[in-house]
Amino acid sequence: MKKDILSKILSSTYQWIEYKKNNIPLNYFKNKIIKSNNCFENALKKKPAFILECKKSSPLNGIIRKNYNISQIISIYNKYADVISVITEEKYFHGNFQYLLQARKQTKKPLLCKDFFIDPYQVYYARYHQADAILLMLSILDDDTYRKLSDVAKSMNLGILTEVHTLEELKRALYLNATVIGINNRNLNNLSVSIKNTEIIAPLIPRNKIIICESGIQSYQEIRKLSKIVHGFLIGTYLMRSKDLELRVRKIIYGDNKICGLTDKNSAKSAKKYGCIYGGLIFVSHSLRNVTDLQAEKIITNSSLNYVGVFCNSNYKYILTKVKKFNLYAVQLHGLEDRTFIKRLRKYLPENVRIWKSISVNKDTVIKKNKYIDRYVLDNESGGTGKMFDWNLTKKFNVSNMMLAGGLTLHNTFLASTLGFKGLDFNSGLEKSPGLKDSKKIKSIFEILRFYLKK
Repeated sequence: MKKDILSKILSSTYQWIEYKKNNIPLNYFKNKIIKSNNCFENALKKKPAFILECKKSSPLNGIIRKNYNISQIISIYNKYADVISVITEEKYFHGNFQYLLQARKQTKKPLLCKDFFIDPYQVYYARYHQADAILLMLSILDDDTYRKLSDVAKSMNLGILTEVHTLEELKRALYLNATVIGINNRNLNNLSVSIKNTEIIAPLIPRNKIIICESGIQSYQEIRKLSKIVHGFLIGTYLMRSKDLELRVRKIIYGDNKICGLTDKNSAKSAKKYGCIYGGLIFVSHSLRNVTDLQAEKIITNSSLNYVGVFCNSNYKYILTKVKKFNLYAVQLHGLEDRTFIKRLRKYLPENVRIWKSISVNKDTVIKKNKYIDRYVLDNESGGTGKMFDWNLTKKFNVSNMMLAGGLTLHNTFLASTLGFKGLDFNSGLEKSPGLKDSKKIKSIFEILRFYLKK
């Protein structure tokens, strides 16, 4: 944040400390403090680690989340986070230490108290309110103050996230023997954000340190790229801005993936449980995974995925009937639908329904821009056969907003996930028999996508 804003925050923090010391003296609660037994560092060792943040407001963005329901936020974060960060600064970030207490009632995950720590009193106060770790910003602390705060934190078994933004601050962090180093991608002088800051600083940090990337992360692809040089990510604003918080958390941790050819409610439940975003319902009579309206209804009412209807050379009326009946998120076209057909379909569809188009890939494939198509799905020439095509052919395309389909299995998902696609489209590779998905395979697939495992 700009220096004048930062100085105002620090001035307010000094006033807050003075007020608290007068009204709730340290000797009132110090003896009531119990040391933390929730190891912050251990929670960050499962790479990539996610610190998900509860953040209502900021001086830069104002109110970020109008409906800031801390209980609801924690209930979602508890499913996905390794550590939960709670901002407690009151005046400029609308935080509160009561949020920490509420969080502790709902989760056993380590809690990181995010505030502008400048006085030992704050460290004791944070632990009194059940924090398991604190943030120490080298941009506002000299070495002596850092040591004092660090010593107090360690006396209560609190973890420390030491934040740096510049190379000079990194030198200090290493000199001060910081164990967990957070690289803030936000320039506190001009408020700009660039993940290049992490790309510059992270390689200079010894590998025995735990490195956390802070600020600016907005996609699974960015996380996959940076996870080669950092151990974890602190994400707040991007999540807090979303109307559907859980959906955004799932997308950023697992990617924007689809399981197609769902024919029963249990398969859909497994897809949702383990991290899937989209469920594919095939409305193609000659497909082994074609679903009746009754099947589709049972699937949709039992699992809240974003459902994509798959069609092949269907007429407008048939497509529109299914869209309306099942409130489809998107229409995926797998036939010979041309630009004229798609343009007219776009006119008929509700504005919020997307159009995806499957493309059969070979060495001669050319993908032309089409403003009526929201996403392309690259597939085998035959499409729906469960066979791979030559993925080297995708190098000539910008695949950052495309899906990869065709022959995806446990054995090639890791490689597929490194190719830069927006998401992966699974089908027969996750089945026991046509249409019947294997819950164990679904779980394994999303473990690969979450932890970047090679099978």
